[in-house]
Amino acid sequence: MPRQNSAALEFLLNRRSRPAKTLVAPAPTRAELEPLLTAAARTPDHGKLEPWRFIVVEHGAMARLADLTSKAGERLGKSPEDIAKGRSQFELGHLAVVVVEVQIPSDKVPPIEQSYSAGAVCLSLLNAALAAGWGANWLSGWASHDAEFCSEAFGLASNERIAGLVHIATEKTKPPERPRPNVEAITTWVTE
Repeated sequence: MPRQNSAALEFLLNRRSRPAKTLVAPAPTRAELEPLLTAAARTPDHGKLEPWRFIVVEHGAMARLADLTSKAGERLGKSPEDIAKGRSQFELGHLAVVVVEVQIPSDKVPPIEQSYSAGAVCLSLLNAALAAGWGANWLSGWASHDAEFCSEAFGLASNERIAGLVHIATEKTKPPERPRPNVEAITTWVTE
């Protein structure tokens, strides 16, 4: 039988994201965030392409991003409710790591595998933050899928897009457990 890391398995079996709107100051310092980014960068990257990068959004930049979200929402014809919801992740935010997917031309690694790797970075960062005792939540939202917003807000190039925004700060309240998938119902065993 393989040697287990029981603490890590127990953490993964019980991990729970914290809603971003419930996170409060303080957020991690740069020194506290660095090991979390390091852990996230250990994600399988399909051919050592590193098809992702990080942009750390500190509290002082959140108001500018909220305003850009409003501007993008008006340009896209979003409802006032959608604009308010889009703004709120920045208005309430203390620190967020934007995981940027960087599509790299490759004969060996198709674009979809590069997308998978960027998604894995988001989950690894989320889990690293939770394991370190922070509250964390992986969000995206309609603005993160708008190329003009992404260019203006974060300077993304045409071969880049947002895989996720991982908000990290202090957990104010522990969320209740939510229903989880029935693993038996979604698992097929192939024996022949």
